[in-house]
Amino acid sequence: MTRFLTKLIVALAVLAGAMLASIAFGSHPTSFGDVLDVLSSTADPNVATVIESRYPRTALGVLAGVCLAVAGTLMQGVTRNPLADPGLLGVTAGASAAIVTSIAFLGMSGDAVWWALPGGLLAGLLVHVIGSSGGGSGVARLVLAGAVVSAVLTAYVQAVTLSLPKVFDSYRYWVVGALGGRGFDVLTSVLPVAVAGLLLAAVLGSGLNTLALGEESAAALGANPGLTRALGMLAAVLLSTAATAAVGPIAFVGLAVPHIARWPAGSDSRAQLLFSALVGPALLLLADVVGRLVLAPTELMVGVVTAFVGAPALLLAVRRMKAAA
Repeated sequence: MTRFLTKLIVALAVLAGAMLASIAFGSHPTSFGDVLDVLSSTADPNVATVIESRYPRTALGVLAGVCLAVAGTLMQGVTRNPLADPGLLGVTAGASAAIVTSIAFLGMSGDAVWWALPGGLLAGLLVHVIGSSGGGSGVARLVLAGAVVSAVLTAYVQAVTLSLPKVFDSYRYWVVGALGGRGFDVLTSVLPVAVAGLLLAAVLGSGLNTLALGEESAAALGANPGLTRALGMLAAVLLSTAATAAVGPIAFVGLAVPHIARWPAGSDSRAQLLFSALVGPALLLLADVVGRLVLAPTELMVGVVTAFVGAPALLLAVRRMKAAA
């Protein structure tokens, strides 16, 4: 217990440091001292405006990081596939298709991001319905359903954006994934969906531990593997949809963070979910800070930075899988 609490305190400290760095650093030069001045109401008004403008960005980074990391942990636990991530559910493709449809055929522009939420939820529901029918392994059906739905929706998005250049101009700012340019209104709109997904994930920890033993062993212990899998998928859909609708599709967080979280958490799924919820936002916020500083005064979108960070994590996961085999 002492070792666990020590690891938990370290993870909380890293997250707090990432949040402070997200508020303190950006394309406009400020410092930790400026943050303290703002908190004590002694800062220059211009500096205070700059720092306060980063509050929504930091809050969205925390929300998106928690949602993507926990969704990835759920996906890998439910499918027992260490390379699974929220994109497997077709949520990203569904949100993208909804965005493109609203811009191309409904005349939306800046308000198009609000269509990502129902689009992602419908795509996730479609994957679940297709994956729940037919024969074969439930996990295999789900993976195939996600691949099919994602392929079809991605082809639709490409067809529309290539045919209508104006749609592409509006869509390309969302598709990379970024924390900037959004306010607290976006946070409040997706928060109920995120909270529902997190509450559902919190009650699934013990079920995931049982499911890790195999379906036959889980059933012998009195668990319901099918129900655990369905609820896990539902929670992952809710979480990844909320994150995608809020900040756009951000790659590799849902894939990389569960592997990082296993180092302090061990094999306990409940601890993995907890540490993922702390590591995910810290990683996303630090990636966003790097994106703001590396090309200052311009910015590199956080989705690009996480891709660079996540690629080595993917290679490490593959190497660990080979070693275990």
